[in-house]
Amino acid sequence: MTTALVPGTFDPVTVGHLDVIARSAQLFEHVIVGVSASPKKGAGPLFSLEERSRFLEDAVSGLPNVSVQHFDGLLVALAETMGAQIIVKGLRAVTDFESEFQQASINYCLNPNMETIFIMSQPAHMYLSSSMVKEVAGLGGRVSDWVTPLVEAALLERLAEL
Repeated sequence: MTTALVPGTFDPVTVGHLDVIARSAQLFEHVIVGVSASPKKGAGPLFSLEERSRFLEDAVSGLPNVSVQHFDGLLVALAETMGAQIIVKGLRAVTDFESEFQQASINYCLNPNMETIFIMSQPAHMYLSSSMVKEVAGLGGRVSDWVTPLVEAALLERLAEL
């Protein structure tokens, strides 16, 4: 069975992320969504690791070959532990490429048997990011087209607390 790992911070998960996950689920027998703790990313995640995992579990519940696993550590270590042979990364615009290419190169050095493939975002999602969603929501803008209803409610509640 071919197992792919789609990693990310998913803070919060967006329809762009879900598109890459759903398209991966069409290509591979099993897809694991790896939710990274990412405590050092920026100011740290807005949502806890458990919350982000719950949001993803809800969002992928209709995809029978997709599971969610959170982790704190090396991506290749998670892939090895979960039996994944392939890492799938979504690319939005050319600005993503350099960073993703560097990560893929490091992962290859850590495990030369681990392949990384890239899935291009659909044009409608090319400029969609979790950071942008948080910023728009924080300024009172509507984000319902970009996140699931569960995420939207949690986002509005969390931002109201700040």
